[in-house]
Amino acid sequence: MEIPINRRLTIDVPVEIPAGRVILTFTPESKVKKMTAAQEIELINRNVDRLNAEAIDVLTYQDLDL
Repeated sequence: MEIPINRRLTIDVPVEIPAGRVILTFTPESKVKKMTAAQEIELINRNVDRLNAEAIDVLTYQDLDL
């Protein structure tokens, strides 16, 4: 969404949002280039051992059977 120079916005709220008080959050658009799906898979594959170890640690902490 572009914020115009006059800083005025008109917002149509979806009917799924109940009437009443809400909190709107504005976050500036990130300047970081997003990864492609292939780049995400490559990153996961590079970190697979660490990620698996963390998952096992969490399951052990939760006392779940592996």
